[in-house]
Amino acid sequence: MRFNPKARLDTSRTSGGGGGGGFGGGGGARIPIPGGKASGGIGTVIVLLIFFLITQCTGVGPQVLGDGSGSTSVGTGTFGGLQAADGGETGDFGSCKTGEDANNDENCAFVALENSLTGYWDSQPDLAGRFQPEQSVVIFADQVQTGGCGSASSAVGPFYCPSDQTIYLDPTFFDSIFEQLGGKDTTFVRAYVLAHEYGHHIQNLLGTMGQVRTQQGPDSDAVRLELQADCYAGMWTAAAEGDGFIVDITDQDISEGISAAKTVGDDHIQAKTTGRVDTSQYTHGSSEQRIAWFQKGMTTPDSIAGCDTFKARDLDRP
Repeated sequence: MRFNPKARLDTSRTSGGGGGGGFGGGGGARIPIPGGKASGGIGTVIVLLIFFLITQCTGVGPQVLGDGSGSTSVGTGTFGGLQAADGGETGDFGSCKTGEDANNDENCAFVALENSLTGYWDSQPDLAGRFQPEQSVVIFADQVQTGGCGSASSAVGPFYCPSDQTIYLDPTFFDSIFEQLGGKDTTFVRAYVLAHEYGHHIQNLLGTMGQVRTQQGPDSDAVRLELQADCYAGMWTAAAEGDGFIVDITDQDISEGISAAKTVGDDHIQAKTTGRVDTSQYTHGSSEQRIAWFQKGMTTPDSIAGCDTFKARDLDRP
């Protein structure tokens, strides 16, 4: 994945300073993933905790919108104005002027990706009169207090908070939990994750989150919400090349995105952490479902209707 070196970057929704480093930069403490089967007690608590933290890597967690009122616990945001959380760290975006800067600096790549995502969704006819960019992206360390979704620790991966329309993330997630699950920290993997989170922002604008009633299970509303965000990420992927910010997205990039979708599938996470798969506990969908809906989005870059997972009778076959 390469950015257009002549592109002018808009940092109006990004701010920050200090030494936080870029996505995946720096080595956070590694969180041990317990092997084997847990059968109650503290072992089960640890497995469930890690499972909850990992599911945040691509969006809304298992407790989002539980009462159907639009309120959340830790769960839903967007990628826009990068800000320093209290006590946290951010990257330096002051030098992010062009796409060439994005090619050479992970922090500037954030800006280019946000610009591309905003431009894409702003051009969608289905969002005419309703689109607005996300409010901000908060890079934090240790702890962060969101504007309506409670608090989160540094162990929580990227998530979107609909109350303040903000994406929160700790960059060390990608070289700790994500890599332990078998994922790779690459530019396009970051793009896939951010595009998924932006997808949650689109769902927030469209009122889709109000449809979420059931929180767990292979056919639950929570799973449908997550698979739709994957589909939206695929829509952007298909249209991004040549948009003025991104020069090319290679077959290798797409393979990396598919691999990332597989890594964060509920079945893969469960098998990796507990040694077994329990579909009744699904909150994001299986690896194959996540891949299938990401690819579905790539075939319908101009139609939000093509990503209507809530009307789909068979989530395995979009």
